[in-house]
Amino acid sequence: MHPASRGGRQILRHIARIAMIERGLQPEFPPAAMRQAAALGAPARAPRAATVRDLRALPWVSIDNDDSRDLDQISAGEALEGGSTRIWVAIADVDALVGLDTPIDAHARHNTTSVYTPARVFPMLPERLSTDLTSLGERQERLAIVAEMTVTADGRVGGSELYRALVRNHAKLAYPSVSAWLEGEAGPPAALGDPLLQRQVRLQDAAAQALRAQRHEHGALTLETLKTHAVFDGDALRDLERDRKNRAQELIEDLMIAANGAVAHFLDQHGVASLRRVLRTPRRWERIVALAEEVGEHLPAQPDALALNAFLARRRHVDPERFADLSLAVVKSLGSGEYLAQAPGGRATGHFGLAVSNYTHSSAPNRRFPDLISQRLVKAVLTGAPPPYPYEVLTGLALHCTEQEDKAAKVERRVAKSAAALLLAGRLGEQFDALVTGAAPKGTWVRILRPAIEGRLVRGFQGADIGHRLQVRLVRVDVERGFIDFERVH
Repeated sequence: MHPASRGGRQILRHIARIAMIERGLQPEFPPAAMRQAAALGAPARAPRAATVRDLRALPWVSIDNDDSRDLDQISAGEALEGGSTRIWVAIADVDALVGLDTPIDAHARHNTTSVYTPARVFPMLPERLSTDLTSLGERQERLAIVAEMTVTADGRVGGSELYRALVRNHAKLAYPSVSAWLEGEAGPPAALGDPLLQRQVRLQDAAAQALRAQRHEHGALTLETLKTHAVFDGDALRDLERDRKNRAQELIEDLMIAANGAVAHFLDQHGVASLRRVLRTPRRWERIVALAEEVGEHLPAQPDALALNAFLARRRHVDPERFADLSLAVVKSLGSGEYLAQAPGGRATGHFGLAVSNYTHSSAPNRRFPDLISQRLVKAVLTGAPPPYPYEVLTGLALHCTEQEDKAAKVERRVAKSAAALLLAGRLGEQFDALVTGAAPKGTWVRILRPAIEGRLVRGFQGADIGHRLQVRLVRVDVERGFIDFERVH
C-alpha cells in the first residue's frame, strides 16, 4: 500500500475542508448554532394540538443507506378496492425545532445542502438534530408532515392530502438487503421478520412500480451514471466501489417524486408561492441527436422526452457496459436542475427528466434547505399563518440555492478526484484496460475499468474517440489537485 493511502482519510478530510472554504461554503457550524443545538429539548412524544393526527400505529418503515442516521422520511401503505393503494409519506418536521432566522437556520440557509465527500460529510444541520432529534429513527416518536396519496392501479395519483402527524418508525431498512429480497435473491432482512411489515414493503413496491411505469409512459428518462464510494480500512483508503441503483432505491425515489408533486399541488391549490425544482427543455438537444447518430439511431429535431427514453432503453439493452457513459453524456447535454420561484397560479416550468409538471423538493429537510422552505410554506397553510417567504424572497432564495448546490457538487467532485488519485498513487507505470469517455479540443479522457477511475490521456490521444478501447499506462498523479494522467501504450 502506498504511504499516502495509509493516511488517506485525514488527507481527504483536509482537502475537503479546503475545497469547502474555496467555494465559499462553511465547513463548520458557528458557535451560536452549536449552542442552539445543545440547548434544544427532546422532540414531541405526543400530539401537541388537535390538528396533529396520531399515526404511530401505522406500519411505517424507512429504507435508506446502510449507515444513514439522518432519516428524512418513512412510508406506509394500505391496499384499497379496485387495485388502488393508499400511500403515506411522512417527512421529518425539522421546522418544529429549527426556528426561522435562528443561528442553525442561518447556517443552513448559507450552505443550503449537506455536502458528501469520501472521507467527511458536512451536514446542513448539527448532528444532534439531523441524526437524532429531527431524524425519523427506528422506534422513535417524531412529528412529521404527512402526504397521504391514492395511487391507482395504473400509477396515477388520484388524490392527495397534507397534514401534521405524530409517527413512529417500526423498521429501519437498508437498500441492498431490501432490494435483494424483493428481487428474490435473498430472504427478508432481519428487521423484516414481521410478516405484516413484509407485506407492507411489497405493497409499497408495487405502488412505486406503477408510479414509475406511468411516468415512463409520459417520457421520464432512464439514466444510469457511474458513481463510486470510498472504502476505508481504518484510516487507509482501500478501494472505490461502484454504486448501482437497485429496486429498493427506485421504490423510495418513486414515492418521493409522488410526495414532492403532492406538496407542489397543495401549495398551488392554496394560492401560495412555492420553490419549484425544474429541469428545462434541453438547450443542447442537437448534441443528444448527434450522440444517437453516432450509434446509428435517429431522434427528432425537436426535444422529445418519449423518443429519448425509448432510445436510452434500447441502448441499455444493446450495450449495457457503455450505458453509464452514454447516460453521462446525455445528462451533460440536458443541463442541470435548478430552483425557481413559482407565483400563485403561475405557469409551471416542469421537470423534463422526470416528466412531471408540478414538482418541488420537500422530502429531505434534514439535508436540503429548499425542502425546509417547502415545509414551512406547507405548515403556514395548515395553521392559517401568513407565508414565511413572500414570492420576492423566494426568487432570491431560488437563485441562491441553485448556486450553492452547484458549489457543493463541485466540492464533491473535487474530493472524489483526489480520492481516485490517492488510490492510484502507488501504481505509477502500471498498464490498464481503458475506455475513451471524452474527446474534444480541450482534452481526451479515459476511464480504466478496474478500479473505475477516469483520467486524462496526455500522450497518444491522436485518433482516440469516445467508445474506443485502449491500453494505457499511468504516468502521473497529483492527489492535492486530483489530477490523473495516462499515456497510450502502442
